[in-house]
Amino acid sequence: MKNFLIGLISGFLLAGLVTVIVVFVFIRVAASFSDRAPVVVDGSTLILKMEGAIPEKAPAEVPLPFFEDQAPLSLPQTWALFRKAASDPKIKAIVFEPQGLAVGWAEMEEIRQEMVQFKKSGKPMIAFLRRPGSREFYLATACDKIYMTPEDTLDVKGLRVEALYLKDTLGKFGVKMDVIHAGKYKDAFDMFSKTSMSPETKEVLDNILDQYYGDLINTIAAGRKKQPDAVKALVDQGPFEGAQALSAGLVDGLEFEDQVAEGLRKQLNQTELKMISHKAYVKAGLGDSGKRIALIVGEGEILSGSGESGLGSDTGIISGPFIKVLKQVENDPTIKGAILRVNSPGGDGVASDDILHEAQNLSRKKPVVISMGDLAASGGYFISMTGDPIVAYPNTLTGSIGVIMGRINLHGLYDKLNIHVDMLSRGHYADLDSEYDELTPDERAKLESQIEDFYKAFVDRVAKGRKRSFAQIDELGQGRVWLGVQAKQNGLVDELGGLDRAIEMVKQKANIPASEKISLVTFPSKRNLLDLMFSRQDDAAAIDARVKKILGFPISVWRKGGFLKMMPYTISVK
Repeated sequence: MKNFLIGLISGFLLAGLVTVIVVFVFIRVAASFSDRAPVVVDGSTLILKMEGAIPEKAPAEVPLPFFEDQAPLSLPQTWALFRKAASDPKIKAIVFEPQGLAVGWAEMEEIRQEMVQFKKSGKPMIAFLRRPGSREFYLATACDKIYMTPEDTLDVKGLRVEALYLKDTLGKFGVKMDVIHAGKYKDAFDMFSKTSMSPETKEVLDNILDQYYGDLINTIAAGRKKQPDAVKALVDQGPFEGAQALSAGLVDGLEFEDQVAEGLRKQLNQTELKMISHKAYVKAGLGDSGKRIALIVGEGEILSGSGESGLGSDTGIISGPFIKVLKQVENDPTIKGAILRVNSPGGDGVASDDILHEAQNLSRKKPVVISMGDLAASGGYFISMTGDPIVAYPNTLTGSIGVIMGRINLHGLYDKLNIHVDMLSRGHYADLDSEYDELTPDERAKLESQIEDFYKAFVDRVAKGRKRSFAQIDELGQGRVWLGVQAKQNGLVDELGGLDRAIEMVKQKANIPASEKISLVTFPSKRNLLDLMFSRQDDAAAIDARVKKILGFPISVWRKGGFLKMMPYTISVK
């Protein structure tokens, strides 16, 4: 027995030692790849391939060729890339190749603004499109020339919004949803409790669709030097085959990639086109020297927790880790100011309150400006209420000042499955969150009273942050989602613009001369290979991602219970 135990322990120790050696070797190999910094040769053409989502914060870094090729550029990296390429004498042109973009309309405004800024350098920027839709074409119109292959299709045909309603489907299974909300526009769970859009939902979505469609038409018109009415008439004829797109003046040529490259080579008067990928260019270094300004990125749903499960860095704004980041910036003497970049539909009400408290602490110590991305709604808007200036894009979705609670009732489903539940309770409201019993009138009144109090506290925080009266914010609240351009008109944000404007404003607050260069430092910092290998990943993250694709919000926000400061719906305009 003694020999057996010794052998067992020795086996475990040996296995552990082998694991450590393998990990060490793996890290050394990865580091060897990472150390090979690319060289940017004089006369280079930057090939910018843009595909899928453009996250606000860079994904974890795995320094191996395959993983590096798959990692998307973050929005701050994209911003820095265009700025660096414009001033870099070694870069002579950009070939822009967007495909399959899953980018919000406010984010597209940011990217296109940077493309327009790059053009001021006088360097050529050519777009080569494959299977382009409205998003790809929207960005491509900032380029000097647009090309596609002869047999490709330009899928520009207007925009639409679709809303899914599941009440009758759930009813077939005996499932019912009780929804209590403060604010007539706060309809986050309507997909479970109604069969069609409410008048309030239709009103808001019509406004959003009008804004996005108008922006699309005006942007195409400006980029292709046409009148907006003429572009509207053209869009009504889409999609376009290659020859039709060329005839309509939407593209400049029908060529293959090698033909586009050859034309650019001649334009640059080079014997050979010297191409560098955007991945290699980023790896060569984009950073500027100068006073350090923090870009604190809050992206995703707001959840309460410590983040120890591994969810804190990539899948949402987890209150514990995010507060630590705010404190880190607050206590760093090298940071001269901060931009709080919010891209969130909201989430847990208590977590939102905790984050706002720490953001206010940061604001008392250092100059702060709020920059809104695609979304800064409900809890995302709440955490922006530090009292500092707020910058949003015209297409940002914000506001949604309201509170909601969803309570599922599975009694009917249990009956269909012959499942029987016996309950014993102590306390008048002990059954308040039971999934088996329907709410009694008294229980409903109790929840409505609590939600109304929560809503009043929300309105009060916004009124103080925006220096407005309670009545003024209440009128603009009611759970209504506002576009950035509307929010500016209503005093919910201060200025329309993107990262450039936010940087200008924080430099002014920090007494940094407008012409002085700064170093924009992103927080939280990018996770590395060790972080990935030794973080404990919660299985709920994968489930949340799948559920969010179907229902529009992660189940983790709902699963934890409580009152939600959550945007009423996820909007995907196609």
